[in-house]
Amino acid sequence: VSTSHLQLAAFALGTIGWILCTVSMGIVEWRVWHVDNTTIISSGVAWVGIWKVCFISYLHISPGYREQFCHKFSGYDSFIPHEIYAAQGLLLIAMVTGLLGLAATIFALRNVYMGITHKTFIAPFFLVGGFFYIFAGLCVLIPVSWNFYSVTHNQSIAFPPSYYMPSSPAAQEAGTAIPVGIVAVILLLLSGTFSLSYKFPMTTNTIMK
Repeated sequence: VSTSHLQLAAFALGTIGWILCTVSMGIVEWRVWHVDNTTIISSGVAWVGIWKVCFISYLHISPGYREQFCHKFSGYDSFIPHEIYAAQGLLLIAMVTGLLGLAATIFALRNVYMGITHKTFIAPFFLVGGFFYIFAGLCVLIPVSWNFYSVTHNQSIAFPPSYYMPSSPAAQEAGTAIPVGIVAVILLLLSGTFSLSYKFPMTTNTIMK
């Protein structure tokens, strides 16, 4: 037990990182667009996520009442940029591999705290969990950095007319999902590093074996 404190911390950090990775997938504010024409987009702000685009509109609604309109992306939409396609796939992979990393770490910690001191049931699972954490962190890092690059360069998206969205914003900024994803990357990479640093203690029994 005394040799697995870092791995216990890795489990805690990996759990938080995995949760934040999952949360970032559901947040629609990946890219915040500011538009000049407020005829339909009443607030002048639209949120572009990896699964849908949303905005507030007062059109055909009583004064003072707000309603959020969202248009979901389809897997067959050709206008979706590559960074959004990449985010959809890589974040799903990160969610699965992060969960596998947690499962491997839980199994190893269970053996540690139950007094099962066989090297086969502890060290390999910490190593596998560490690789899964790092792989999940990289899968989050790619779409987060790619979408942040698109935001900083104010890149456009050719939305179809039915979306009531301009193809180019007046300005855009990074939404909440990007910093959440960055924190998830840091936590997952840290947890992976901690898991990989585990060294099985050399006891008298293991030396005799």
